[in-house]
Amino acid sequence: MIVYDPHNWSRQIFALNGTVLRRVLGRVALVALITLILSLLKLVSESEVLDQFPALREWTWLHSLEFSVPKLEPIGHTVLGLALSMLITFRSNAANTRYWEGRGHWGMLVNSSRNLVRIGQVWAAPAQDLARLVSAYVIAIKQTLRDDRNFEELTHYLPGRLYDQVIAAGSPATRLSRAMEEWVHEKQVLGKIDTRTAMVMQQLINTMVDQQGACEKIHKTPLPFVYASLLKVSITMFVFTLPLVLVHTASLAAPAMAALVAILFFGIEEAAVEIEDPFGLDPNDLPLEQICATIARDTNQLAKD
Repeated sequence: MIVYDPHNWSRQIFALNGTVLRRVLGRVALVALITLILSLLKLVSESEVLDQFPALREWTWLHSLEFSVPKLEPIGHTVLGLALSMLITFRSNAANTRYWEGRGHWGMLVNSSRNLVRIGQVWAAPAQDLARLVSAYVIAIKQTLRDDRNFEELTHYLPGRLYDQVIAAGSPATRLSRAMEEWVHEKQVLGKIDTRTAMVMQQLINTMVDQQGACEKIHKTPLPFVYASLLKVSITMFVFTLPLVLVHTASLAAPAMAALVAILFFGIEEAAVEIEDPFGLDPNDLPLEQICATIARDTNQLAKD
């Protein structure tokens, strides 16, 4: 996640890192180039150009040029633009909802982790083992959401036997949730916590597992293909036919106008693609490393005598 000052206009306007410019620049340049070529062909093919620039009369092939740039009525693009704006709004809202939903689930993981270790330390100290299990649990969730089976980081928190069981499991995080439950059960059997406290701790573990499942739902369920395909096709049709409107109304300013429209439409769509699965490594994804580090730090402090 990129941390920025919302009051610093220049930093946001001229920033390149974290924006969609790199991903859309090729398409934008293509639209601008097509528009420029059409604008020049239109100007050269008009007879008054030869009258205004006598030097061009030496290019005899210009006199036989009969190319005519097709013209589209602006009203058609106006209507299409209104319909397309509604589709883009739906796409952006869906992606933004998924982003903040994911952040909310990780916020619940932070709170539940703190509460679980705090109760464990107060009622069944020492709780260092529980703190390490909780830290390993959120790291396992992070790696799973990134489709990364590298769990070497867990070696800092888990003993060898449990580590082997965790990495061999189909869902390492789920195996760790069982280990946390086993810790609570062991303390209850030893008489260090009563049944009511054990139930409270079990409910906190259940809440953490619920947040895990909710994050997995976001990660494994992209926007339905029918919507994604329709939006991309609509934007492509709109942007690449726009030059046929602008060259007749904006003359040589048409390439710049077409590029601006292309940046807007392609950029909004690319921004939605980036944040709809906010658990990856893109610049605007959630800072899962920092969140996991916060949980590890806080739970370790809470488990100290």
